[in-house]
Amino acid sequence: MEDNFDRTSVPVVTAYVDPSCPFAWITSRWLIEVGRLRPIDLRFEVMSLSVLNEDRELEPWYRAFNDRAWGPARVCVAAAVHHSPAALAHLYPALGRRIHDEGDKDFATVVPAALAEAGLPADLADAARRSNLDPQMRASTAKARQLVGEDLGTPTVVIDGVAFFGPVLTSIPRGEEALRVFDGARLLAGCRVFSELKRARSDGLSFA
Repeated sequence: MEDNFDRTSVPVVTAYVDPSCPFAWITSRWLIEVGRLRPIDLRFEVMSLSVLNEDRELEPWYRAFNDRAWGPARVCVAAAVHHSPAALAHLYPALGRRIHDEGDKDFATVVPAALAEAGLPADLADAARRSNLDPQMRASTAKARQLVGEDLGTPTVVIDGVAFFGPVLTSIPRGEEALRVFDGARLLAGCRVFSELKRARSDGLSFA
């Protein structure tokens, strides 16, 4: 059976992420692993879980999670708007490693430390408490929703202009496995009639 993508072309990949989301973090690490092994044009944009869920009825623990998630997402948007998308590409990993790998949920200390690592001004941390850039965050979230539809979340991945919610992974594929997963995702992205693929999630999360 022939697939319908050109293996010689460099795929353009955009990952829509929320820095507080552990699943987005795992998917981003997988994509970076793919980029280490094979040329891809990888970009990051913010899709806010706080925006997606602000009008939904949620369990108390998840409402608290979403209420806290505004801050780091706003700082990421501020980095992209006031500096460049490349600034976001440096800041997001610095945040994610602290929040997820190290389990540090004290955003008041995590955000300034991540900004310093990314070489960004410390005053960007003030964006966490301001709503002036929320229109830009809502716009990037709406863009992801327009690409995928209402049934979406983080991570949302766009490969060569085709978007889907996921892949949702419980650990980071490495080496050849990372490439196989990517080729599978790219093959499904190139199938016009593909809509959904899902199975029960039983394993805990691993960021190793």
